[in-house]
Amino acid sequence: MPRNTIQPTCYDFECQATYATAHAKKVAAVREKRERQALREAKERIKRRSEWLEDAQRWFNKFVRLRDAADPCISCKRTDDRVEWVVGGKWDCGHFLSRGSHPELRFEELNAHKQCKKCNGGAGRFPHKNRTVSQEYRVNLINKIGLEKVEWLEGPHDPKHYTIDELKQLIAHYKMKCKELEKEK
Repeated sequence: MPRNTIQPTCYDFECQATYATAHAKKVAAVREKRERQALREAKERIKRRSEWLEDAQRWFNKFVRLRDAADPCISCKRTDDRVEWVVGGKWDCGHFLSRGSHPELRFEELNAHKQCKKCNGGAGRFPHKNRTVSQEYRVNLINKIGLEKVEWLEGPHDPKHYTIDELKQLIAHYKMKCKELEKEK
């Protein structure tokens, strides 16, 4: 027992050694945590806009897959039990109008829906119907959100040039939405 309140241990050598070891471990853990935080902040400072855009897209895609988890594929209407196991998961976030041709709709929630890997990759399952994956996507999208919204998606849109701060806000927004959806499940 220590003799007074400012004394951490008694005068026993073993007691002092044990305290010193435990204290040294705590100090080392705090130092490591600060170093990791400093490294994380340094990496964020040198991160390019394209890397922020990639992170925002990853969180947006995860949100869409979680949001539509109970829905079948938007193109072929296959459900989870009929889709075989695929590396990287069974489902993609399929954009009705692609990110390349319509970058302004990249983060538009009406433009993105759960899609199986084959349909998102363009594998045609509809040649016997003389239809393509995108045609089936459009038909099913009209049934899901309505013709008026699909026509709005297909209409002209102002270009969007996201700043790094806007991308950080998008990442935070979709992280929060993903956490809420995961809590619901």
